[in-house]
Amino acid sequence: MSLYKIPITQQDGTETTLAPYQGKVLLIVNTATGCGLTPQYEGLQNLYEHYQAQGLEILDFPCNQFKEQAPGTADEINSFCSLHYQTSFPRFAKVDVNGSDTAPIYQWLKEQKAGLLSSKIKWNFTKFLVDREGKVIKRYAPTTAPEEIEKDIQALL
Repeated sequence: MSLYKIPITQQDGTETTLAPYQGKVLLIVNTATGCGLTPQYEGLQNLYEHYQAQGLEILDFPCNQFKEQAPGTADEINSFCSLHYQTSFPRFAKVDVNGSDTAPIYQWLKEQKAGLLSSKIKWNFTKFLVDREGKVIKRYAPTTAPEEIEKDIQALL
């Protein structure tokens, strides 16, 4: 299946696909507002501001599966991210990234690029870099800072 045909849910609950992002370089991230890695939102926003005009999109999928570190509603998550990190990149509905209710986008991503020992997502802020053709180029560990990904993004733009 093509990445751009995978069903995703917007924050308001409506179903859509990633078709509007076809031809863009994508950084897809499962996030949480109450995690020790939450300050990565700042680095993600910096990347977005620097490279969006060149074709980068950062797609934010909040996930509450890891110690319930994304407990809020969509409005609460948006308010937190706006207030603390001034994020402006697209954010979608909360998803599961592991288990029987794994969102289709994460099923697909994990099939494309498994982690070090398994395909399972280990924690919040796991990142997948996708080229303009919809191919997953690289999977980054949660602890990989957004700044460390910048050269890989530049190479695809």
